[in-house]
Amino acid sequence: MLLLAAALRSATVPGFARAVSVFSFAVALSVPPARCVLQRRPPLSNLSANCWSSLHPVNMFDSYNVKFYHSKALTSPYPGSGVERSQVPEDKVGWLIEWKDYNPVEYTAGSVLAGPSWADPQIDNKDFYPKFNERDGEVERKSLNGLYVVENGRPRNPVGRTGLTGRGLLGRWGPNHAADPVVTRWKRDRSGNKIAHPVTGKNILQFVAIKRRDCGEWAIPGGMVDPGEKISATLKREFEEEALNSLQKSPEEKAELEKQLHKLFSQEHFVVYRGYVDDPRNTDNAWMETEAVNYHDETGEIMDNLPLEAGDDAGVVKWVDISEKLKLYASHSYFIKLVTEKWGAHWSEDPGPECCE
Repeated sequence: MLLLAAALRSATVPGFARAVSVFSFAVALSVPPARCVLQRRPPLSNLSANCWSSLHPVNMFDSYNVKFYHSKALTSPYPGSGVERSQVPEDKVGWLIEWKDYNPVEYTAGSVLAGPSWADPQIDNKDFYPKFNERDGEVERKSLNGLYVVENGRPRNPVGRTGLTGRGLLGRWGPNHAADPVVTRWKRDRSGNKIAHPVTGKNILQFVAIKRRDCGEWAIPGGMVDPGEKISATLKREFEEEALNSLQKSPEEKAELEKQLHKLFSQEHFVVYRGYVDDPRNTDNAWMETEAVNYHDETGEIMDNLPLEAGDDAGVVKWVDISEKLKLYASHSYFIKLVTEKWGAHWSEDPGPECCE
């Protein structure tokens, strides 16, 4: 607790925020495990369904046993550049661990420094007065994970060190908010019957996946929340643009797309996850957060009337069978796994470790 207080004492968080931060971290460090006792933090793909479901998927920071440890956020070189991050050992990621020799590389991409409408100015700009940890005009600077520390005028990544300061490719200091629509259906044979996995006997789910143009990885067709935009609008807009190529449609074609999509996006949906994302673009001062939402087409009839066509940031789009073998961008595999649990669908042939009370 003394170490925790010392770590926060130098941070310029408003008094109330500081108090809550200390309390939040102290609770995180002191609460006992829930149902599961996992040894040595096994790979996420190997956790048994019963064990996984006892955690709190809507926000990983709520879980004592499963948190995001930086993996993709330590990627070198930094995406779209030749910039190498300073190496951060796993035991030095957390800010509560003292590391006097920590010497991160400073980098913000030229495309961000050029001052596009979606990017903040540099932190030392005399006309820039960001209101961190709150809504700042049309820009949402609150984190989905609660209060974050602001040190020397810069927000501090809530998960830990990344080996790189500045903003990299991200426009906002602090949280950069995105939305990821996970559109699913059951895999069916030509007669319309659901197809079960031959080993687990569980029905196979499919989801709409895109291949990103920027890095070539398969991903959920999501994107950034525009200033002042509601999450529900972002989810629908991004799916239209990336999976249905709505930006290239005629007004008549777009109207028909809207009609069909309304059926899907207005029905009951499942919030898969809200919070921090282990993303290769993250830095010590800027990071990705998302709200992933599952829209499930139970009969498949809605999506049958919506031919997939890649657009905007997507190079390819297609229906993909869901299993643990999927290698997806950022934390998307985790989101997809949670969806399979929601619907009792196939994920892994390996039952994984059992939970112990």
